[in-house]
Amino acid sequence: MAYVIALPCVDVKDKACVEECPVDCIYEGHRTLYINPDECVDCGACEPVCPTTAIFYEDDLPSEWVEFAAINSAFFDDLGAPGGAARLGPQDKDHPFVTSLPVQGE
Repeated sequence: MAYVIALPCVDVKDKACVEECPVDCIYEGHRTLYINPDECVDCGACEPVCPTTAIFYEDDLPSEWVEFAAINSAFFDDLGAPGGAARLGPQDKDHPFVTSLPVQGE
């Protein structure tokens, strides 16, 4: 199990969670952030600092956002576990589901 970033982060990307993550497992996509489930140590440091309440422990995802567990995981299908978001830098891509969403907050 790991923490998951859900819909409220799309088009916001506040990054307070990135600063709190002790293992640097929160990666930046084009429109949202993603937690690498293979690198997350389940410490929960990211969850309370999220200003949009977008981060949930996987088992606690609201039913309307349950697909974001698979979305977060699938984002890393071709990236693998690079061992640190800061080293990899922002990615100019998103999961196809995120890409298909209308711009949030408009």
